[in-house]
Amino acid sequence: MWQITEGRFGDVPLAGLSMCWLAHSPAALHKGNVTGLTLIDEKANAAQRAALTTLSQGKSGGPWVIFSAVTAHPLGPKFAPFQVETKALDSRVRIGDLYEVELGPILNPVTSEAEEIYLDKPTGFTSKRLTLGRSKVMRLKTEFNLLNYDHSGLYGEFSHFDYSGEAAG
Repeated sequence: MWQITEGRFGDVPLAGLSMCWLAHSPAALHKGNVTGLTLIDEKANAAQRAALTTLSQGKSGGPWVIFSAVTAHPLGPKFAPFQVETKALDSRVRIGDLYEVELGPILNPVTSEAEEIYLDKPTGFTSKRLTLGRSKVMRLKTEFNLLNYDHSGLYGEFSHFDYSGEAAG
C-alpha cells in the first residue's frame, strides 16, 4: 500500500492519494503467474486515476515495472475509499470492505516487550530501510477466490521511500 504524501505524475498532482497492489502467487513471486489486484483511492479525479493506473501497470518506472512483469492475471484497477493512519508499526489501513491491515511490533517471546528490528537494503527496489513487524490484522476479501485470505499475526513491515524519474506518457 502506498500513501503519497507529496509528488506528481507529469503535471498531475498526486499528494494525498493512495493505491495498493495485492496479489496471489502460486510459487515464488519472481516465477510469475501472479494474480494481482490494483486498488486506487476513489477520491482521485479522472486525471489522477489515469496517472495512478499508468504507474500501477508498470508503464512508467518504479517497482510497478517488476510487479507488472510477474503478473499474468491483472485485475482492476478498482476504485475504493482508503482510510489510512500512518504511524510506523502502529499504522492502520482500510480499503472499503476489501482490505484491512493493522501493524504491530514483533514481541520478544520471553519478555513480551516490543522488539525494534530494521532491515537495511541499500539496493532495495521498493525501499532502503524497513521496520520489521507483524500484522495484528491483515485480511483481504474480494470477489476473486484467489484473493481472499487472512494473514493476521504474520509478517508485516513499514517503510518510507522516495520514487523519482518516472515520466508521464
